[in-house]
Amino acid sequence: MILKEILSVTLVLFSVIDILGSIPVILDLKEKGTIIKPFKSSWISAALMILFLFFGKSILNLFGVDVESFALAGALIIFFIGIEMVLGITLFKDAGEGSTGSIVPIVFPLIAGAGTMTTIISLRAEFETVNILIGILVNILFVYLTLLSSDWIGKKLGKNGLAVLRKVFGIILIAIAIKLFKSNF
Repeated sequence: MILKEILSVTLVLFSVIDILGSIPVILDLKEKGTIIKPFKSSWISAALMILFLFFGKSILNLFGVDVESFALAGALIIFFIGIEMVLGITLFKDAGEGSTGSIVPIVFPLIAGAGTMTTIISLRAEFETVNILIGILVNILFVYLTLLSSDWIGKKLGKNGLAVLRKVFGIILIAIAIKLFKSNF
């Protein structure tokens, strides 16, 4: 275990997961009546990341999917979430009022999406597995705390602040999706 490696992995994953940048998406989903469960979202994300750490390439190969195709699928989902935010339309239909959004789109693609998964596969080539595992767990703790305090953050920003952030981060999500698309097409 090397502290420098743990810090590097943690920072790389933190920037890819970008949970702070996802706050407008999370609040937008809550505004639409989606129930987000911070603990459930966090532990499922952690489980997916750890599973991908050890078996990522094998899982994709089992389904005959390459890493690039997986990244493209995540890019499309992120693109449509961004379109929803910018245009104020609904493309993803929930199961109804009060539906749970802990898995899609919170766990995938926002937290443990294609970008995170491909990053984890890439990190395996450079860092010790135990250091990647610790970096994942540190990020999941931060994700949990952010999801737990998202309402408080929303109140501090106010309705107008959230509206502006929703549009700005919608455009950023579209840009991230296009970047993912371009780099994997």
